[in-house]
Amino acid sequence: MSILIDFGRDTEFSFERRLRGYVEAVAKAVGVGLESCAFDAGTPAAAYIALDWRLGRFPDHDLALVWDERHGWAAAIEGAAGNPATALAHLGGEVVPEPRAVVRFLAAVRADDPGAGSLEAPELRAAGDHEQLLNALLARQ
Repeated sequence: MSILIDFGRDTEFSFERRLRGYVEAVAKAVGVGLESCAFDAGTPAAAYIALDWRLGRFPDHDLALVWDERHGWAAAIEGAAGNPATALAHLGGEVVPEPRAVVRFLAAVRADDPGAGSLEAPELRAAGDHEQLLNALLARQ
């Protein structure tokens, strides 16, 4: 009898599970539930957290947190129906920061702090290699 083990599938399964757990931890830290979240474990991996807040300078647009495996977290405003969210500020630093770092970043964006992130999306890593990203996610839990 022969047993085949597909390590690539195991990595992807673990990666998807840990990414979901990380997004859920960030959502909880900013005060929303998993129902406000969406994530894609493909390449590039990405996540979205809808928030119930608006900024004074964009009163007609909801605020959201968006993440991708190349640039990390960004605060964004929702676009009109069918249009993607527009990033206002990028956190930078680590691709998988502690949830409380995302909370501080979001608080600075909401306070209109000029030092709240960068307009330019930082290139924190190349897309792919989910095993490396899985290790970063495991370090956060």
